[in-house]
Amino acid sequence: MIDMHALMNLQAVMFLEMAAGFIVRKLNLVKGESKGILTALIVYVTLPCNIVKSFMIEMNGEILKQGLIMLVASVVVQLFLALAASVCYNWLPKKRKTVFQYATIASNSGILGNIIAGAIYGNLGYLYSALYVIPQRIVMWSAGVSYFTEAPDRKTVVKKVLSHPCINAVWLGMIVMIFQIQFPEFLNTGIQNIGNMTSPLTMMFLGMSLSESGFKGLITRHTCLYSFIRFVIIPTVVMLGCFLVNMDSVAAGVAVVLAAMPAASMTAVVASQYDGDVTFAANVVVLSTILSILLLPVWVMIVSAVFLL
Repeated sequence: MIDMHALMNLQAVMFLEMAAGFIVRKLNLVKGESKGILTALIVYVTLPCNIVKSFMIEMNGEILKQGLIMLVASVVVQLFLALAASVCYNWLPKKRKTVFQYATIASNSGILGNIIAGAIYGNLGYLYSALYVIPQRIVMWSAGVSYFTEAPDRKTVVKKVLSHPCINAVWLGMIVMIFQIQFPEFLNTGIQNIGNMTSPLTMMFLGMSLSESGFKGLITRHTCLYSFIRFVIIPTVVMLGCFLVNMDSVAAGVAVVLAAMPAASMTAVVASQYDGDVTFAANVVVLSTILSILLLPVWVMIVSAVFLL
């Protein structure tokens, strides 16, 4: 049985974390320039640990067999999203275009999605979601970073992207997963504990950004357009694809639910790191996260009806 209470509880926790950031910034307990320190802490420390942690999954013949279809589905989805991001937003101002591009290929499936998939579909949900986010991790820290990167030539752009700490974490994580490397217990625990800080720190960063910008720009033509793309177009296309290829019901359920996740909370962090439109990025993330409280349960029920879960 699908546990809607667990889903709503998880969303409430994220908003509590964001409210904490909003309050400490509004009371001026944390200065505005401290956001730069928080961004660096997330990008260079907690998020790389979180990425490596996400690859620490048991791999054997049966799991590989079960997960292959999810990996293939995820690769197809990411290629579709990357193509759409490259051609559909050229009419937007440059800084907003980059936010739209990054937020299209990068949803919150890596943090929020993994927990929700597990709560809804059990251990198989955890497995499928862990495999589903692998292609997304690679794309969001390669093509995604390149959207924000200004460089005189393609070689310099590639060099900047490949030297990014999160890309290095993806490669390390893949090595750990493929070769089933076992870290000493203290190191394993340390990586997991630091990685677990990513979500609360990122939500606090969003709260601080919202405190500075206010709610005036939260609901605009562009933020609503993004939310329509994120919650209607993308999951609908993914669901139709899963239905047409007759995908396993649980795998299809995980794929569609993860496709209906809100914008990746890292969107605002990356925009801040690369001098993008941080305020717009934060508004996109906050509005889509708010809407996800209402729309994720709807998509869970739609998937359950379509695939008879």
